[in-house]
Amino acid sequence: MSISFESALGIHESALRVRGQRAAVLASNLANIDTPNYKARDLDFKQMLNQKTSEIPYFSAQMTNDRHIAASAMFGEDADVLYRTPQQPSIDGNTVEDQIEHAEYMKNALAFQASFQFLNSKFQGLRTAIRGD
Repeated sequence: MSISFESALGIHESALRVRGQRAAVLASNLANIDTPNYKARDLDFKQMLNQKTSEIPYFSAQMTNDRHIAASAMFGEDADVLYRTPQQPSIDGNTVEDQIEHAEYMKNALAFQASFQFLNSKFQGLRTAIRGD
């Protein structure tokens, strides 16, 4: 009998990957806190997780000519990145708010740790089942 990792690990693997992507976006916001005209960005975790776990393709198109641009190029990694609306925009056009970005980053880090612990417990369960303990 074979083990399907997708069914054994559940949603936790996808959640960990999306949390990692969100951490990168939030870290980019914090790194650009003093960059004029930089717009704060964020990911919609629920939407991205639903997209990653659904079997229905998000977008499909058929190329009818060799000179057409592939549809996958239109939906790269930045396709799911949204812009954050600032509560108090700065004069230089930067929309990154230090306290909000730090709070969102810490909430995401805690959720990442929780997803990692769930995934780790799934692997421990599989290891116990394989060993026959």
